[in-house]
Amino acid sequence: MISMVKSYYDKDDINKIIQRRFFRNFIDLLILYEIYKTPFIGGYDIIVAFQKRFRSSISPGTIYSILYKLEREGLIRGKNRGRKRIYTLTTKGEKLLKESFKVQENIKLILSKILINNSTQIHDEV
Repeated sequence: MISMVKSYYDKDDINKIIQRRFFRNFIDLLILYEIYKTPFIGGYDIIVAFQKRFRSSISPGTIYSILYKLEREGLIRGKNRGRKRIYTLTTKGEKLLKESFKVQENIKLILSKILINNSTQIHDEV
């Protein structure tokens, strides 16, 4: 199985696949972080920032639906400024983001344990 995957994907493809999966799973936190870094930012500006940072395009529908969800959950506050809707973090959003930073070290530790334990096994199989 591993040799089949290795022959089908090169290292860059695998890195892109993993990056996309992480991005997809944590996009709401990434949006919160972008709003934290740049208060009063609009949805289009978030799309552009993600394109620059991750070299990946995200559909406006994805970004705006997550923004609406975050607003309904009380994590961000939207305000119309002319034709543009801009967003800021609420206190609840800041707390969630700060807690996610604390969990970041635990996630790194868990991933390293998974990858170290499995990489030894994978190398033995290949």
